[in-house]
This record gives sequence, structure tokens and C-alpha cells, in this order.
Amino acid sequence: MSLIIDAYNLLHASGILGKGIGPGGLERSRNALLNFLANTLADEEIRRTTVVFDAANAPPGLPRTTTHEGLTVRYAVGYEDADSLIEELILQDSAPKSLTVVSSDHRIQRAATRRKATAVDSDRWYAEMLLRRQRQPGTEAKEVKPMSSTPGEVAFWVDKFAEEPEAPGAEPPTKKKPEVDNPFPPGYCDDLEEEL
Repeated sequence: MSLIIDAYNLLHASGILGKGIGPGGLERSRNALLNFLANTLADEEIRRTTVVFDAANAPPGLPRTTTHEGLTVRYAVGYEDADSLIEELILQDSAPKSLTVVSSDHRIQRAATRRKATAVDSDRWYAEMLLRRQRQPGTEAKEVKPMSSTPGEVAFWVDKFAEEPEAPGAEPPTKKKPEVDNPFPPGYCDDLEEEL
């Protein structure tokens, strides 16, 4: 079964794309998503997966097609947007009934349905992948190498989190409690709520 993934749609649905990502953050988010996919999908699935990113935010000089640990990665260079490229890929698929398209975008879902391919919302698919990882006891994940930061990125974050120096005799600043995002992916436990 082939798999086409609307990458930025999945990045947003999964929460991998942070809010204040800073310089180089988008590239780190792309790599985090690709590493998640490479560490979650089976080897046979990896070989049959195409991940499509919009080209507007593609790293400079990057080719239209590249690979990441066996995944085919496409940037929508020469297309209006990633949706246009994904629609073309759906049309070109020689066995659309065995094609799964991951996107919450209704335009892409309609294109998949017209060819009798399976369309899956990004948040639902991501939740299924998280469950798959949890249900594989004893399965060793592939080693993910930490990404290195450039000196400019380090300086940005040091400046961002630097504390203001205290004035002599001033009271120490009160620290606000950090806001905590919901740690569970969208759709988590929906099946349990239906049973109640």
C-alpha cells in the first residue's frame, strides 16, 4: 500500500510544529516529522511513502525530490502549493485503491475519494501511529541523532531565555507558571468516550 502525506498539514495536526520556532525552527520541525515517520513506519511502508512539503519554505537550493532514511520527500517547486502536487500524485498512481492519503484538507480528501483511494485526517492518522509505537513492546526504535544548532541559533535562544539582571534592593521577580499544552494527540481516547 502506497502512502502520500500532506507534510505541513500533519506537522500542525501532530503539534510537531511549535509556536515560536525561531531561526531554523521550520527546518528542525520538518526533520522531526521525517524522523518520526522513519522511526514509526515499517521498512516496506517507508519505501512506498511520499511526504510532500510546500516549496515556499523549502531550504534554499534543495532539489524538488530527495530522500530521508528511505522516505521520498517532495517539495512543491513549480506548483501553486503542495495540494496541487498531491493531487497530481493521486492522479498518477497506478493502483489508487491501495493508496492512502494523509491530510485533513478537504480538497485533497475529495481528490483521493474520486480515485477510490483512502483519505485519512492527519490528526487521526498521527494518533494511530502513536498507538502503533506504544503497542510494539521490545521493538527498538532506530537511533535518532540529535540535531546540532548553529552559533546564531544558540545566540537567539540564549537571548530569548536570558534573565533580566536584578536591580540592587529590588524584590526578585515572580515567576509565572508555564502553560502546559495537552500532552495527548488529537482524538486520543475518543474510542473510550464512545463506549461510555
